[in-house]
Amino acid sequence: MDRFGAGQDRAAAGPRPLVGRAAETRRLEELIAGIGNQAGSALLLAGDPGVGKTALLNHAAAHADEADGRVLRAAGSQFEVEISYAALNQLLHPCLDELVRLSPLFGDALNIALGLAAGPAPAQLLVANAVLALLDQASARRPLLIIIDDLPWLDRASASVLGMVARRLAGQRVGMVAAHRTGEAHFFDQGDLPILLVEPLSDEAAAELLADRYPVMTPRVRRRLLEAALGNPLALLELPVSLGDLTHAVAGTLPTALPLSRRLQDVFATRVLALPAQAFDLLLMAALDGTGDLRLIRAIAAARSEDGLGPAERAGLVHADEPTGRLTFRHPLLQSAVVDLSTSEQRRLAHAELAVRLADRPERHAWHLSEAAQEPDEKVAALLKRVAIASLRRGDSVGAVTQLLRSADLSPVGKGRSGRLAEAAYLGIIVTGDLHDAPRLLDQARQAQPGPDDMLSVAGARAYQLLHGDGDVDTAHRLLTTAVSEHLDPCRGDDIVVIEVLYTLLMVCFFGGRAELWPPLIDAVDRLRPRPPELLAILSRTFSDPARLTSDFLDRADAAVESLDHEVSHARIIRTGTAVAYLDRLSACREPLQRVIQHGREGGAVTSAIEALFLLGQDAFHTGRWDEAQQHINEGLKLCDTHGYGLLTWPGRLIDALLAAARGDFQRAADTADHMDAWAGPRRAGIIGAYASHIRGLTALGQGDFDAAFHHAAAISPPGTLSPYDPHALWVLGDLVEAALHSGRPGQAAAHIAAAHELDLGRLSPRLRLVILAGAAITDADPDTAALETAITDPGNDRWPFDLARVQLGYGTHLRRAKRAVDARRHLTAATQAFRRLGATPWANRADRELRATGATVPKNATGLATLTPQQHQIALLAAAGYSNKEIAARLFLSPRTVSTHLYQVFPKLGITSRAALRDALTDTADE
Repeated sequence: MDRFGAGQDRAAAGPRPLVGRAAETRRLEELIAGIGNQAGSALLLAGDPGVGKTALLNHAAAHADEADGRVLRAAGSQFEVEISYAALNQLLHPCLDELVRLSPLFGDALNIALGLAAGPAPAQLLVANAVLALLDQASARRPLLIIIDDLPWLDRASASVLGMVARRLAGQRVGMVAAHRTGEAHFFDQGDLPILLVEPLSDEAAAELLADRYPVMTPRVRRRLLEAALGNPLALLELPVSLGDLTHAVAGTLPTALPLSRRLQDVFATRVLALPAQAFDLLLMAALDGTGDLRLIRAIAAARSEDGLGPAERAGLVHADEPTGRLTFRHPLLQSAVVDLSTSEQRRLAHAELAVRLADRPERHAWHLSEAAQEPDEKVAALLKRVAIASLRRGDSVGAVTQLLRSADLSPVGKGRSGRLAEAAYLGIIVTGDLHDAPRLLDQARQAQPGPDDMLSVAGARAYQLLHGDGDVDTAHRLLTTAVSEHLDPCRGDDIVVIEVLYTLLMVCFFGGRAELWPPLIDAVDRLRPRPPELLAILSRTFSDPARLTSDFLDRADAAVESLDHEVSHARIIRTGTAVAYLDRLSACREPLQRVIQHGREGGAVTSAIEALFLLGQDAFHTGRWDEAQQHINEGLKLCDTHGYGLLTWPGRLIDALLAAARGDFQRAADTADHMDAWAGPRRAGIIGAYASHIRGLTALGQGDFDAAFHHAAAISPPGTLSPYDPHALWVLGDLVEAALHSGRPGQAAAHIAAAHELDLGRLSPRLRLVILAGAAITDADPDTAALETAITDPGNDRWPFDLARVQLGYGTHLRRAKRAVDARRHLTAATQAFRRLGATPWANRADRELRATGATVPKNATGLATLTPQQHQIALLAAAGYSNKEIAARLFLSPRTVSTHLYQVFPKLGITSRAALRDALTDTADE
C-alpha cells in the first residue's frame, strides 16, 4: 500500500476537525489519497474573505503530513506581486538542492527563472516543464502536496507557470490545492480545473464554533455576533476580541456597527478605501442608518448632486434592490468596516444630516439627533426617553434599554440622568436578563444627584435587584412601599415608571407569601387615577387572592387572555399568563408564550423567556405532557443559571420537583424541598416555603405516608380554611383532602370541602370543580355522585389527566369499600391506565393494589414495555445499546439529568434494577 494510503488511520486522529466543514475536508482528503495512487490533481478553493479557505488549506497540509506526505507552500503577497517568479521561488525553495539532478535544459531554465543564475529569460512553457520535472523527482520517495494561498497576489510569471503545472498533474504523485477570493481577478489560468466553493458556515455550525471558542457570553450578545458574522468563521473568532468586555454587557450598549479587529479591517476594508470621498460619505450614512432605506440615501445623493452609490455598487460592496427599495451590504461586517474607517466628525455630521431627513419619523429622528450631539442636551435626552417608552409599549424592550442608556448619557447632571440610568437598569433586570450589569448602572444613578422625580425609578431598580440578587423580600417591600407612598400624589395611572414599580411590588408581595404584604399594593392600585391599567388591576386580584375573585374580575381575566393573539408586548403576555396561572387558563396562553420564548432564544427578552418557559412547564405538568414540561423547565433553569436569576429559579424548581415526586424520584424531590427551605427561611420568602411543603406533601402521598402528607398540606392551607392572600392553597386543595381521608381525619377533609363550597371555588376552573366534587362525594353524608360521574366523563376534564386519575383512584377506592366492586373496577382501571401513561409509578402501583382488591386481575405486563412513554422507550433502547447518558442526551437534544430521570423511572416499570438488565428486559417485554 502507498504511503498516503497507509497513513489514513493516523490522519483520522491527526488534524482537529473543522466545525461545519465535513464535506470540504472530505473532498481534500480524497484528493490527498489519490496522490498516493499516482492520481495527481488540482483543486481551487474559492470563497469570500474570512470564510475559512486558509483553514482548509491548513487542514489539507496537516492531513498530508499525517499521511507521511511532503508539503510545499506558497502565498501571494502584494509586496512581491511585481517581482517575476517570486512566488515560484517561495514554493520551490525547499527543493533547490535537487536542481542539480535535473537535465541541463531544465536545470538552467529554473536557475535563471528563480534568480540563481544569469542568462536570457526562459520561455514560460519551458519553466513549467522544468517545474514538473522537479516535482516528479521530489515526489519519488514521498507523495507531494502543493498549497498556494492568495492567488490574486501571485506575481504574473509564477501564476502563469503554476496554472500550466496544475493542468498537467495527471499520473503524478503530486497534487495542488490553491485558494482565492470569489470575484477577484488573478493571472492563474485555472482553465477547466475543478473549483470547490467555500460557503459561509450554516447557522448551527456557526453557533457551535462561537460556543466552542467563547463559551462565556450572554445569549443575546452571542445572537448579535452570529447575525453580524453571517457564518464567516474569521468574523466569529475576531469579533469577540474587538468587543472585549462588551460580550457580557447590556445589549443596548452594543454599537449598531460592531467594532472590527485589525485582521477583520484588513479583510473587509480594502475595497471601501478605494471609494471616492462622496460615495464613502453616502455609504457611511447608509451604515449608520442601518434600515436599508434606499430611497433615503438616493434623496441625499440627489440633494448633493452626486453620483450616488454607483461606485460602491460596482465594487460589489452593496446591492440596491429597486422593486423593494432596499439597500443591503454584501456582508454585515462591510457596514462595520465603513463605520470603523470613518472619523468621529464624519459620523457626527452624517447623523446630523440623517436626523434632518428623518424629522417625520420620531424614533429614527431622535436616535440620530442623540448620536449627533457633542455634549449633554436635555431636550434631545427627553425626546429619546419618550421614544424609549414608546418602544417599551410596543414590546421592543431591548431597544428601550438602548434608548434609555443614550438618553442618560445626554442628560445633564441633576436633570433626569439618575432616573434614566435607573430605568435602564430596571428594564435590563426585568426583561433583558442583564442582572449582572445593574449594580454598575445603579451606582452611576446614585452618583448623578437624583432629584425627587428620579427616586421612584431608583427605588424600583434597587428593589428588583434586591429581590433577584439577594432575595431580600422585606427590604425590597419597605423600599417600594415608601417610594410609592411618597410619589403617588397625584395618583397617575398613565405614569409608566409608577406602573412598573407597582408590578415589581406585586412580585415582592407574592414571593413574600404573607398576607400583611398585600394591602399597600392593593391600596396603591386602587388610588391610581383616572383608573389603574387593566392588566395591573386584574393581576393584583387574580394573583393575590384568587379564592375570593369576583365574577367581574374573572370575566376581565378571560378577556385579557382572549386579547393575547395580537399582543406584541412580551411583558404583557407574561403578566397575563401569570394572572391566570392559578385559574388553570394557561393552555389558552400557549401560543403567545411560545412567541416570548422564541424571542428570548433569538437574543431578545431573556427574563420574559424564562418566565414563559416556567408558565408553559406548569401548564404541561397539569395537562399531563410531562416530558414537554421537563424540557421547558430544564431550558428555563439553564437560563436562570446563565444570567444569575436566583429567585426566578424557584417556580421552575417547583415543577421539576413535583414531576420527580409524581414519578417516584422521591430523593430528588426531597432534596429540592430542603434547598427551598434553607434559602427561603432567612429571607422570609413565604411562597418558597409553601413550594417546599407542596413538594413534601406530594412526595408523602406517593410514598403512602398520609399523616406526613396531611401535615405538609396543612402548613400551606389549614383544614377548613382558605386564608386570604394564599393563592397556593388552590394547588394543594386535593392533596389536603386526600391526605386527611387516608390518615383518619374525615371531619377535617369535610371541613375543607365545605370551605371550598362556601367560596364557590368550582367557578374558577373545571379542574377545581372536579376536585371539589370528588371530595364531596367521599366526605358528604348525601353526596351528589351523579355530578361527579358527569364531571369524570366530561371530555373537557381529560385535560387534567393526573388530577382526573387521582380523583378516580380516590373515588374507586371509596366505591370498593362501599362494596360496589363493578363501579370501583371501572374507575380504578381508568386510573391505573392514566398513571401508567404518565409514568406516575407510585400512583399506578396504588391503583393496581386497589384494583386487585376488587377481585380484578391486573395484566402481567402492567409494569412492562407498554407502560413506557415514547421518549422513555427511545432512551431505554439507546441505553441498552451501550450509549452513555451524555451520548443519549446529545442524540435526543436533552440534558443528561433528564436522561437519568427517565432511566430511573424505566427500571421499575420493566422490573429491573440495573442498566445491564435493560436489553433482556426490553426483549422479554416485547415478546409478551
